[in-house]
Amino acid sequence: MNNQHRNSRNGTTIPQTAQQLLLRHQSSNAQAPSTINTSATHLTPHHSPHLISGSSQYNLPILSDLPVYPTMADPQFAKYPDLSLAQDIFNLSNPSCAPTVRQTSFKRVQDAISEHKMAPLYRHLAHPTEGILNASGEGVPQQPSTNGAATRPEDNKKELESYQKEEEEAAEAAGDTEVLAAQGKRAEFWARVGDKDKAIQTYEEVLEKTSILGTKIDLVLAMIRVGLFFGDKVFVKNTIERASALVEGGGDWDRRNRLKAYKGLHLLTTRSYSLAAPLLLDSLSTFTSYELCSYSSLVVYAVLAGSLSLKRVDFKAKVVDAPEIKAILGEGEDMISALSGAISSGPGAGDEEMKDASSATPGTASTAINLTTLSTGSGAQAEAEKPIDFSGLASLVSSLYSGNYRSFFIALASVEDTFLSQDRYLYEHRAWFVREMRLRGYQQLLQSYRVVGLTSMANDFGVTVDFLDRDLAKFIAAERIACTMDRVNGVIETNRPDDKNKQYADLVKQGDALITKLQKYGQAVRLRGSERS
Repeated sequence: MNNQHRNSRNGTTIPQTAQQLLLRHQSSNAQAPSTINTSATHLTPHHSPHLISGSSQYNLPILSDLPVYPTMADPQFAKYPDLSLAQDIFNLSNPSCAPTVRQTSFKRVQDAISEHKMAPLYRHLAHPTEGILNASGEGVPQQPSTNGAATRPEDNKKELESYQKEEEEAAEAAGDTEVLAAQGKRAEFWARVGDKDKAIQTYEEVLEKTSILGTKIDLVLAMIRVGLFFGDKVFVKNTIERASALVEGGGDWDRRNRLKAYKGLHLLTTRSYSLAAPLLLDSLSTFTSYELCSYSSLVVYAVLAGSLSLKRVDFKAKVVDAPEIKAILGEGEDMISALSGAISSGPGAGDEEMKDASSATPGTASTAINLTTLSTGSGAQAEAEKPIDFSGLASLVSSLYSGNYRSFFIALASVEDTFLSQDRYLYEHRAWFVREMRLRGYQQLLQSYRVVGLTSMANDFGVTVDFLDRDLAKFIAAERIACTMDRVNGVIETNRPDDKNKQYADLVKQGDALITKLQKYGQAVRLRGSERS
């Protein structure tokens, strides 16, 4: 193999080792930007670095002229499906979404269907009887021949034929690597156009034929994203278990960290915030899964999960004082100190807007949408998205830790409007999250006192006595708060939980469950014995 590379501009040849030294020198001397964009504090990686000047005494080539070959350590199959498109689809049916945001998402969905010839996704969305956006009857049914979507199945067929031809040529004239690469293109094609079943089937076929562990993990991660795109939680759970087994079998550091973010996000969608919090918080310093969500979105998920589930000491260390979170939510000196070098979160993409994804339909949108125009590109001109306002989330964290409960309730309402009601991963459990956060505030206040006045506590939280009475009654009846409420005298008396009694009650409960299982097992054994006799 030729170990030299010829510069296409001036014909100069340099040894391969010199190229490697040049790349290493350039990466170590890349200059940092003079200003910092606080809305995108996770730094962008340099995918195409260039030399400052190509006229040095060594006459070295411009780095963009050098060939770049992917390695097996690099993530593969990470481009499709586009989960930000699923968030746009979610916005179309979200009644809490602002009209301008919904119109922007509508235009993006139009453009994506037109650009990528997404006939299967168009059918999934706008089919007169089966389309998820037509479930409410708001869509305008129309014959497929009246819009551009009618020609896209033919375009898809032609593209598939080209991949099939490439695969056959690779099988005849090349090796197994080229054949798998051609099959991988076919799998990415189905993921790109939005055909869930065929994408998963083709990914499985490629997975069976590849022997490289890193590629196997990338294929399984791609299938997880397909499941996330279409909101299939059971499939995502099972596929994450497969990915975990592969990673434990010898996965590299990068893929192990990427899977951690996948697990955390999935647990968030299943309301397992206590399990999701450590995974999401650990991912902040090593996040590279930009195909999954933006870094600012990850910060939101991590803060919400940590605020709900972490104990006060851990909440202080991992959320309130975390430099990665201060860089996004902090103010003044806190943000400056975090940006000046305390962050160790590594390179990343800009995050000036939140882009997550879903195909779930939470409710009926307040504005009817003509679904037949999804594939024609005739929607209104999209408006630029506004930057994310993190002030409510920052106030939620600070007020909860400092015990400013009036501000805490106000911030909780702001977080519900800004994040919980707008994000596809958070929308389903928004009411539960708000209720659990109210419970956490009540518990934090009551654990410091033996007796609390009902009126005084209502004033602290900025609510009426009647509201506090009704809200606390639900938690007391469910044994979520250990206290008694005397409405006549207007006081709340806390009861220190008796750990011994609780342990005894748990033991009795577990013993009853065990006896029931043993009885069922005994019946099954007797039945099998009678069959044998």
